[in-house]
Amino acid sequence: MTQGSSSPNFDRYLSGRASGLQSSVIREILKITERAEVISFAGGLPAPATFPVDEMRAAFDRVLIERGREALQYSTTEGYAPLREWVAARVGTDAAPVSPDDVMIVSGSQQGLDLLSKVLVDPGDRVLVETPTYLGALQAFSMFSPQFVAVASDAEGLLPDALSESMRGAKFLYCLPNFQNPTGRLLPLARRQALVERARDLDLLILEDDPYGALSYDGDTPASIRSLAPERTVYMGSFSKVLAPGLRIGYVIAPPALRAKLVQAKQATDLHTATLSQQAVFEVVKDGFLDAHIPTIRALYRDQCEAMLAALAHHMPEGVSWNRPRGGMFLWVELPRGVDATAVLVRAVENNVAFVPGAPFYAADPVRESLRLAFVTVPPPRIEEGVARLAQVIRAMA
Repeated sequence: MTQGSSSPNFDRYLSGRASGLQSSVIREILKITERAEVISFAGGLPAPATFPVDEMRAAFDRVLIERGREALQYSTTEGYAPLREWVAARVGTDAAPVSPDDVMIVSGSQQGLDLLSKVLVDPGDRVLVETPTYLGALQAFSMFSPQFVAVASDAEGLLPDALSESMRGAKFLYCLPNFQNPTGRLLPLARRQALVERARDLDLLILEDDPYGALSYDGDTPASIRSLAPERTVYMGSFSKVLAPGLRIGYVIAPPALRAKLVQAKQATDLHTATLSQQAVFEVVKDGFLDAHIPTIRALYRDQCEAMLAALAHHMPEGVSWNRPRGGMFLWVELPRGVDATAVLVRAVENNVAFVPGAPFYAADPVRESLRLAFVTVPPPRIEEGVARLAQVIRAMA
């Protein structure tokens, strides 16, 4: 080896922000579940059977044939205008209309969280989050060193009375009111209304993340928080759960002053979301496709959920409890006191079944006896088998 050619110590070059980065617990678990013999309830992945492959193929062909050069060119940061118009019409209500100018298309709603972090969070700022909350949001916000404040929640979600005077001055409250990841819970309308009143009293911005709202098993969800307080709500939506996550198309609806800063931040990040993908998504959705497609997803996920609930009731030992979601992709399990879900996971993987422990979803004071089960990618017979294996492990460790 030539003298002086040894590799440098890259730790010396890393920023303080990069040095503090950690891998997603879920992504690490997914590496384990790539083995075919593992029954995985870990990944928050939509069911591939719901992906409209033929419709997407036709849409990409149509876009490339009719306006291929435009679709392969750079585009505006805000996003493809017809798609923004479609989103505005879809999300807006009579009480809280949405202008296409309010909409920015992003590369998945995770990018929306990243951009909001960049324009809102300084080191030490207080950020309010549910208990527990979406791990991906905690990761996005953590890049900018906030002080997380966990807001008390129960089986129905955030407790508006838990927003106390001591939280005045916090930058924002982040929440997922519809079929929350990780718990699957649904925030009732009365709480949404009370939450809005508390936010007004405290002059608090609300980030409403809604990737799962369309997945209500009965087709109903309460009014969005944005529809109740558009002046202080940033609304995030996604096509990942109703079309396909590989498209990486989401959107942010924000008040004008904030939206302008989000546009500037996106210009510095990726210039714009992929033009071709935006145009293809619009071709699929523009004539009402989702109105026929989403009910098929709801029916499939409802059946998967019922299969898991039945398996839990049949196999789980005494002392294990769980909720009964009305939509979405997840349910939440609580183990007997003292049974650490992370330790259970180690034994479960040895028995070829996987899940996500609940602790990483907490900003503070994690409940280690909790875990998340995702059921939409596993067929009912395998759900039955996987839950039986998991129950056996829990019974041995309780």
